[in-house]
Amino acid sequence: MDWFGPGARYRNLGELLQLVELRIKLRQYSPRTKQAYVQWIRRFVNFHGGRDPKQLGKLHIEEFLTSLAVKGGVGASTQNQALAALLFVYKELLDKDVPWMDGIVRAKRPKRLPVVMSPNEVQVVLAEMTGTSQLIASVLYGSGLRLMESCRLRVKDIDFDRMEIHVREGKGKKDRKTMLSRRLAAKLEQHLLRVREQHNQDLARGWGSVEMPGALAQKLKRAHKDWAWQWVFPATSAYLHSPTQVRRRHHLHETVIQKEVKRAVRTLKMAKRITCHTFRHSFATHLLENGSDIRTIQELLGHADVRTTMIYTHVLNCGGFGTISPLDRL
Repeated sequence: MDWFGPGARYRNLGELLQLVELRIKLRQYSPRTKQAYVQWIRRFVNFHGGRDPKQLGKLHIEEFLTSLAVKGGVGASTQNQALAALLFVYKELLDKDVPWMDGIVRAKRPKRLPVVMSPNEVQVVLAEMTGTSQLIASVLYGSGLRLMESCRLRVKDIDFDRMEIHVREGKGKKDRKTMLSRRLAAKLEQHLLRVREQHNQDLARGWGSVEMPGALAQKLKRAHKDWAWQWVFPATSAYLHSPTQVRRRHHLHETVIQKEVKRAVRTLKMAKRITCHTFRHSFATHLLENGSDIRTIQELLGHADVRTTMIYTHVLNCGGFGTISPLDRL
């Protein structure tokens, strides 16, 4: 249904969402943020019968958020993400003076302790995995990377001489450096030999191109085929990039590793809820247990506030905060 005539900035929901995508690109938000915001704005408009958001106000937003919590049963994080999407469209796109939005109550996120594996559990889970998925899981545990940070590693980001991994544009678009496990270095070098052979075969076919970050594709015209810019963990198949008609390889999709971790945990019949992010939690906790400084761990993890890192002090393997149960004294 059309909302306004030809002179309006948008006439229907489709055109509004196109404007949202353009504004998100202008703000340089991540593709995942764009996908989430577009989804929430669409759901909000459809929830209110397809009405133009300019005609809706605080009560309509609170009604939508309440429905998510009561009928949808979503958690606080999901509810706050939906609110962030609506704040974005009202403040950034519709240019509406919305001081009333500051008064909307945000859902309080529960403070949960991270699930952490013991060193033995890490070892058995990794032993159950195979191939590239096992190697990526080893990077998650050995260097404390997030899953997508690991998938998006490029060849030039691994420094074998300094035993470092350079994480570029991590969470919050922040760069950082973290350690490279000496035990893992040899396996990564062998892996990169196989990847380089595959890259050379792609070049022989006229492929061998990779997606470049930002505007570097225009600045560095030939870098998209250079070995240094290739993915450390490329996908098994190539795809045709429609705008340029160039055949490329994307990095390995994160669901491949997620499924393999889930399969390994199910096979081992482990009672803990272990995901890819559990390896990162275990990395931080085991460093603390071995006496590493918490500020150093904060830098390795890329936390902006040390209070975020402090949560791992609550899951240390110190026998109930270092005390003895009264039952053990009987």
